Amino acid sequence: MKPSILLTALLLVVSFFAASQTVVIKKVELVGEKVIVHYDLDDGNPNNEYLISLFASKDNYATPLTKVSGDVGMEIKPGNGKKIEWNIVQEYGGYKGKLALEIKGKVYVPFVKLQGFDTNKKYARGKTHVIKWKSGNSNPINIELYNGGERVTGEINHPNSGSYSMFIPKHAKPGKEYRLKISDPRNSEEVIYSGYFKVTPSVPLWLKVAPVVVVGAVVAIILGKDKPPVENPDSKLPVPPDPQ
Repeated sequence: MKPSILLTALLLVVSFFAASQTVVIKKVELVGEKVIVHYDLDDGNPNNEYLISLFASKDNYATPLTKVSGDVGMEIKPGNGKKIEWNIVQEYGGYKGKLALEIKGKVYVPFVKLQGFDTNKKYARGKTHVIKWKSGNSNPINIELYNGGERVTGEINHPNSGSYSMFIPKHAKPGKEYRLKISDPRNSEEVIYSGYFKVTPSVPLWLKVAPVVVVGAVVAIILGKDKPPVENPDSKLPVPPDPQ
């Protein structure tokens, strides 16, 4: 179902900390089920990062739209040619009527930022793995390991010191649906998740089986040295000559 919608003039609200930081909406287009917002984010400091959210007039700009992708969310760098794609059908269904959009942004300083955490790496259970991050404040944090929706282990009110030694229990099930959840117990809005990664057994199964095979082979070789040769019943011995 294609949405029947009339996009009104876009409203722009920017909650930045300095007048030199601006957002300029360049174009808005309706492509199939998606509304695409093109914008530029100007800042004299290219190292700044932003939290960018898209809002709509349907709820009087109360809550951010969730069916969005592209240059939206946390850690958005300044620059031109930014783009937000919003799936209006997934968000509102067959919406009809006028609709205005609004971009809100602010300089983003994360309470923690993971550093060097490789989600492509395999993490062995029964082992300790060091997790490092950059701290954005001095509040303690909760750092927890989840397998899907199930909490496996973790620590509550860990010092926001930038390092944590995570032990993966031996009973943890191998799988690839593991991820870290890090949260600020003093601020319920401060929650981040790592990407999904894989947890494996500490010793591969073939290493446990192989020594048994090798021992068996050695025993067979040793026994074979003392075993008398087996005669071939089909072989024929030479006939001794007749006595003269």
